[in-house]
Amino acid sequence: MYKAVFRITGSGPYARATARNDTEIELWCNDHCDLLHLTGEHTDDVLARVEAEVGMRERIDNGADQVIITNACLKEHGTDYIESYLADHDCLLLPPLRYEKGAKIVRVLALDSTNLTAFYRAITADQQVTVESKQELESIASDTPLMSIESALPTLSARQREVFLAAHEGGYYEIPRGTTTTEIADQVGVGRRTVEHHLRRAEQKFADMLVEFL
Repeated sequence: MYKAVFRITGSGPYARATARNDTEIELWCNDHCDLLHLTGEHTDDVLARVEAEVGMRERIDNGADQVIITNACLKEHGTDYIESYLADHDCLLLPPLRYEKGAKIVRVLALDSTNLTAFYRAITADQQVTVESKQELESIASDTPLMSIESALPTLSARQREVFLAAHEGGYYEIPRGTTTTEIADQVGVGRRTVEHHLRRAEQKFADMLVEFL
């Protein structure tokens, strides 16, 4: 089995909503509606756009995080969905979809690497696509289709990766700490609260992955 991660620059409402801010959207489609998880400093602006274009049935606030249930499925509000491409080329979507910086991040599984290639060629005919990574999955874990240590690692957003690496390289996780969140913020060019938020999100993803092995 093979796994690839694609970055698709789209024109749908969720891509447009994240195009000019640091907010990220994770999406689970339920055909009749979408379940969205929003994180970032500009969620109010993104929420307003989502409500205007897709509609909002329910909203749950959790500090910097927002959970949204929309009135309708994204398929009814755009042409950038990928299900038909997946079905045509015998590929599987590994949810959730993630939107950031005006792009959709898609994780795709296929039994044959040629199917991933065919999927890529088909979707690039209609949309702007970048291949983030591609790998062969060599062994199957008992409880997940992600089949190697590398593929089991959580998927960090570009900003989470940048902030986490800057923190690690600066000695943030050493005792005593070699840097502060203020210094990391100055280095990557964002606010201190944004740094702290992205560190918490990255740390949570790593913790959720590791706890299964404890």
